[in-house]
Amino acid sequence: MMPHHIGTEREQSLHRVLKLRYSGIGGNIEVIRGGYVCDGINQKGEMIEVQTGSFGPLKKKIPELLLQGPVRIIYPIIVRKVLETWDDKGAFLRRRKSPRKGTPWDLFNALIYAPELPLLPGLSLELALVDVLEKRILDGKGSWRRRGASIADKSITEYHETLVFNAPRDYRRFLPFKKREPFTVKSLAEKTGIAPDMARKALYVLTRIGLAERTGKKGNAWVYQISDLRRRCSGS
Repeated sequence: MMPHHIGTEREQSLHRVLKLRYSGIGGNIEVIRGGYVCDGINQKGEMIEVQTGSFGPLKKKIPELLLQGPVRIIYPIIVRKVLETWDDKGAFLRRRKSPRKGTPWDLFNALIYAPELPLLPGLSLELALVDVLEKRILDGKGSWRRRGASIADKSITEYHETLVFNAPRDYRRFLPFKKREPFTVKSLAEKTGIAPDMARKALYVLTRIGLAERTGKKGNAWVYQISDLRRRCSGS
């Protein structure tokens, strides 16, 4: 069977640098495992998969890789972004800071498409918080949101902290409530300062991995509470 390849011809610097960084000295990149090509494998034998978009494409790939050994997904969170725009002849036009700042909550934009991945034994997920320079080419071929500019590359300009999730219980950090304390999408959004849509995505994922559970309704809103993971694991 031919391996499932990830193209590298148009690979952005962001992806390439993280792949090399996490594979490490003495590691290897673009390694075939279980009929798939994983981004790398470090000296400990841990497979590295750098994902910059939705986790949907990983729903089949990760379980197959886990049959070969432990896997670590690296998901970059762009804390700050600087935008450089060039014309299609290579002349510099302008440079500005993006008003949007990324946070660890952005993980749920990707994880919502594969919400049960954190349940897989042997899988770790690491958030790499970074600053990025995004180079754009004003060639008329890009999104209307970028006024026709195409993204030519994204490169890391600074590294910040990393957050590692080795098991479902590690995602507890996203639920700032006490046991048996009722909460809703609205109260999660208000308490954490995130948008209601993000709170809705997060609760969907956290419910699927067993950290939160619905206990009823208050008006039209679902009411949640934190699940007892020990009770769920023991089956009692």
